[in-house]
Amino acid sequence: MAVDQEKKPTARKAPAKKAAAKKPAARKPAAKKTTAKKASNAKPSAPLKAGATRAAASKSTTGADIKDRAINKARSTANDGKAKAGEAIGTLSEMIENSAKTIDENVGEKYGDYARSAADAVSSFAEKVNAKDVDTMVEDAREFVRKKPAVAIGAAAVVGLLISRLIKSGTDDRS
Repeated sequence: MAVDQEKKPTARKAPAKKAAAKKPAARKPAAKKTTAKKASNAKPSAPLKAGATRAAASKSTTGADIKDRAINKARSTANDGKAKAGEAIGTLSEMIENSAKTIDENVGEKYGDYARSAADAVSSFAEKVNAKDVDTMVEDAREFVRKKPAVAIGAAAVVGLLISRLIKSGTDDRS
């Protein structure tokens, strides 16, 4: 039995050594795996950042193209509107001039002269509108607003009131 007792303690010692040997071995590969995962995660993120930078650069280029197209479209539309406004103001001047004769006959020459001077003022304004470039007109409007903000706000209120009345009268006619 003494022999059996001797074998048992050695048998117990051997498994204890194997367990101790397995724990450090298991810990070391686990640490290497996490390090390997971090390294593998870092590599794909670098190309993504470079790709994101390229995408952002292409978006800003696209944004600049869109901005240029919008500016050109706005200029084109403003030039068309300016030409139509010049024609409309010229037509208004002609209407006032034609009505001056009727005013002479019905009210008196003094009031007819007022109508003619108003027609001349409107006609000269139409010529100025037709002669100026849209960019120049916008700059003149900005300068006017800087110099006389109260008048600009009042004019905007009057224009807004007129537009709302026109819209309201248009909807009343349809009802």
